[in-house]
Amino acid sequence: MNARVKTPAPGEAEAAATPATEGTATAAAAPAARKRSPLRLVVMLAVPVLLAGGGAYFWLTGGRYVETDNAYVQQNKISISADVAGRIATVAVKENQLVKAGDVLFTLDPQSYEIALSQADAALATARVNVEQLRVAYSTALAKLDAARATLEIRQKEWERAANLQKQGISAESALDDARLALQQATSNVALEEQDVASATAALGGDPNIRTDDHPAVRAALAARDVAQRNLDKTTVLAPSDGIISQVGSLHVGQFVNVGSTIATLVETGEVWVEANFKETQLVGLKPGMPAEVTIDAFPGVKFEGEVASIGAATGAEFALIPAQNATGNWVKVTQRIPVNIAIEGEELGLLRAGMSAVVNVDTKPGT
Repeated sequence: MNARVKTPAPGEAEAAATPATEGTATAAAAPAARKRSPLRLVVMLAVPVLLAGGGAYFWLTGGRYVETDNAYVQQNKISISADVAGRIATVAVKENQLVKAGDVLFTLDPQSYEIALSQADAALATARVNVEQLRVAYSTALAKLDAARATLEIRQKEWERAANLQKQGISAESALDDARLALQQATSNVALEEQDVASATAALGGDPNIRTDDHPAVRAALAARDVAQRNLDKTTVLAPSDGIISQVGSLHVGQFVNVGSTIATLVETGEVWVEANFKETQLVGLKPGMPAEVTIDAFPGVKFEGEVASIGAATGAEFALIPAQNATGNWVKVTQRIPVNIAIEGEELGLLRAGMSAVVNVDTKPGT
């Protein structure tokens, strides 16, 4: 059966033609909307340039900076101990207290040392009196020597007269013997008195005009007195420098302290540095004086300027209490580390504490 085709009315023909016309217009406008924006072009050109610049920078600066995070803040630590033994009488500090050089830390009972000083003063006075007695003995010996020489002169003249009389036959031989005996006795007395003078001179240190305090015995007494005074002074323990006192938990009144026993620790605040443990493979070109940048983990926003102060003479393992013995059969190669001291400066140094972790970056090619 044949299909019948209905001819559209004039209005319907116009309605059917309108969608086709709109589709054609949209397709014509699409190419005009796909034009590339200038920003996209700039981004496409900038990325390769940035990559090339970054690559050139790392190529030029490659190996220039050496960095390690195996670094720690260091400060001098002084072990506080007493130079003399005794019981603690007073304690003047507390844990983590800031002290100045010369501040009193604690004192010991001074009674026994005051007694020792009194004994030393008495011994010194006795030594001075003994020296004065030696001066008197020297003067006495000189007087006896003068008397003996005068007697000898008289005996010599008597001998000469007796000898002349005997030659003339006026006196007997026995009278001459008496004069000879008296002369010999006078000569012996002079010799004995000379020995006494020499002994008195030696007792005065070989110098009869020596000052009393220059005499060896007095100098020894003075030294003993100085030791006693020093021991008494050492019963007051002072801070040797500025710093923070810590580990004072063993300081108690009445506790007995032995000589040299550590009872507290003073961490000096005047000097601060960083000890950076670089790998041995990082030391190529590293020299003292090179600039460094230090950051502390506790203060991430603060950077400290510094420089390499010194490079360790050996690895840390060499200074260990029990160094590793690589001669054994169980040897495993481990990259060693060398301690490098970094001197730092900055207004915030007072905030640093010994043992804080740090990161050190050293510029091995300064000025380039």
